[in-house]
Amino acid sequence: MADELRVIRLQVNGRERVVAVAPHRTLLQVLREDLGLTGTKEGCSVGECGTCTVLLDGRPVNACLVLAVTAVGHAIETIEALGDARHPHPIQQAFVAAGAVQCGFCTPGMVLTAKAFLDANPAPTEADVRRAISGNLCRCTGYEKIVQAILDAAAARGRG
Repeated sequence: MADELRVIRLQVNGRERVVAVAPHRTLLQVLREDLGLTGTKEGCSVGECGTCTVLLDGRPVNACLVLAVTAVGHAIETIEALGDARHPHPIQQAFVAAGAVQCGFCTPGMVLTAKAFLDANPAPTEADVRRAISGNLCRCTGYEKIVQAILDAAAARGRG
């Protein structure tokens, strides 16, 4: 028996988006496949790597674990909402300046995790940052430059 499609309304990056989804489809699948928001990456599909991190009501979640139908009524923010090449978000600028981007696969989830973290803790310690990003895996950087970028972004916010 095929899954019956449900028409749902999602608030994505400040816009209402209407999609027809099967009840078993994840938010990650809907974002990437139905809405074309491919900045959210698919890594492990089991919630272990953090590559698919998006903000749900301002809190980081693994989009591969959230059913799209359960995201109705919540504000969803993807990396596409943060900034772009012409107008990068200060956290994105800090990542570039610190050299915290190598292959870039983990970067969208890492940046969104950093945003939510800095929104809640504007003056973190290095240990705070390391705890905050512990659910986001990076296979390239060794985390040092990522941690520095987040600390730099916090310091820049404090000055601005």
